[in-house]
Parts: sequence; structure tokens; C-alpha cells
Amino acid sequence: MITLRGLTKRYGARTAVDDLTLEVRPGAVTGFLGPNGAGKSTTMRMILGLDRPDAGTALVGGRPYQKIENPLRTVGALLDARAVHPGRSARAHLLALARSNGIGRARVGEVLEIVGMDRAAGRRAGALSLGMSQRLGIAAALLGDPAVLMFDEPVNGLDPDGVRWIRRLMRGLADEGRTVFVSSHLMSEMQLTADHLVVIGRGKLIVDAPLGEVVAASAVRIRSPHAGDLAVRLRAAGVEVSRTGESQLVATGASTERIGDLAHEAGIRLHELSAQEASLEQAFHELTADSTEYGSRV
Repeated sequence: MITLRGLTKRYGARTAVDDLTLEVRPGAVTGFLGPNGAGKSTTMRMILGLDRPDAGTALVGGRPYQKIENPLRTVGALLDARAVHPGRSARAHLLALARSNGIGRARVGEVLEIVGMDRAAGRRAGALSLGMSQRLGIAAALLGDPAVLMFDEPVNGLDPDGVRWIRRLMRGLADEGRTVFVSSHLMSEMQLTADHLVVIGRGKLIVDAPLGEVVAASAVRIRSPHAGDLAVRLRAAGVEVSRTGESQLVATGASTERIGDLAHEAGIRLHELSAQEASLEQAFHELTADSTEYGSRV
């Protein structure tokens, strides 16, 4: 588990992270979202001891990162896929990391296979594409078989097959009971992957809630050959309804179950009854509208 208590970081007059308190729990993929400049990368760097907070604490498994012995066995992280000596091969890079943390040589081969790089293990890191560099960074994060994993923009440079692969990987890690904390700007991907969302803006916490609470069903689409009669029945029951076509309605303020029950009680046949879920992109825009520091005018 990752625990932040009053975490604060300032750069001169600018507060990058402002009194951030939250827990990232095991057994779930927690998406870490925010506009550019919101403080996501700074937060992750403080968790990993790369930046010193001006106030507050960041703990991994109940301890500061600096006090964790053989840290790759506790937490694995991908922050910058290109932060590898360009002259080293992928295998040599992982072997050096393994040796520094008391990890056996066999584990290097295992993680290379997990990320699909076993055939490219001899290639120099400087010659790898961005997508292959991401895979190498993920291999490094997995090297110590840690209980906590942190990924900053893990799908950058990955092709569609790679995006599906990292999605399945993160879900599988969470299903094993690990803590998975992932930062991304791809709202559609987070909507498919995350169980829980943490949203920050201008360094402050905006939302810390399950995905389903952030992206709620905003309306119910209905098709019926008796749409007019159903609209009358729903309005009488206090449901807001608008007619969108000869046989189509959109209702708000009621669940699909309640609308189905009301239609059944009235003897009205339905051809469609479906919740129209709002997109995470829309919800994110609404949540961060007042916290976007670098917005465009178009």
C-alpha cells in the first residue's frame, strides 16, 4: 500500500503538490489523473525518494522508500522509459539492476519473456523504439516481483496490441493482490483499466473515489412502440423524460430497473432499455475545469 499524509512540495513561490493525503490500496488498479502541471510526476518522485517533500510523508508498505532494503523487491516503478544507459543491452541493464538488489539471474530471463523482449534482449537500449523502451522499463519494474507497482504513462509509444497487453498486465497484477498506481492522460484507457481514481489539480486532491462513482450513468435510453404512453407514465412517476424520436426516449433521474418495472406495470413493451454511461473524459473535464493551468483557447 502507498500512504501519503499531508505531502507538500514547493518550487520557489509555486506549490507543485499541496497537502496531499490519500491511500493507494492493494488489489486494485488506481488511476492517477490530472491536467499537465497538476503535480502527478512530482508526487510519484516523492514516493520513490527522488524528490524531498517540504512537508508530509510518503510511505510504501509503511516505510519511507529510503529505508526499504532491496527496494526493487518492494516497489517497482516506471517513470522514464529512456532513463537507461544507451550503450547497454536490455539484458545487461536488467542484470545490473538485479545484482544491485540481490535478485537472481534467472529472474531477468523471466521478465524479458513476460514483456515480450526475450528475442530483443541483446539489443542496445539506445537503439530501441519508444514502445520497446517502455517494455524494458516495465520489465525493470517487475524484476523484484514487488507488491507495489507504479507506472507513469505506461502506454506511451505502444502499438494497439501493446496497449491491450499492458492493460491485461495491470489487471492481472491487481488481481494477484498487488498495489498498482498508474498515471495516464488517456481517459479512455483508464476507463477500461482502473478500479479507483485519484484526480488532482494544481497539486490539490480533487477526487479519491471508485471509477463507478466518478463515471456515473447519466441517462437511460429507451425504445418502445408505445413511447408516448410510456413518457406519460414515467413523468407521472417523477422521471424526467425527453422524446428523441418516434419510438425513442431519454430518461434521467431513474435507474434502468425502475423504468423497466414502471413499463411492466403499465403493460408497455420495450425494445431497448440501456444506461448511457458518461465518459471518463467528460467527467475529468468537468472535475478539472477550474484546475487546468495550461489550457488552450480552441
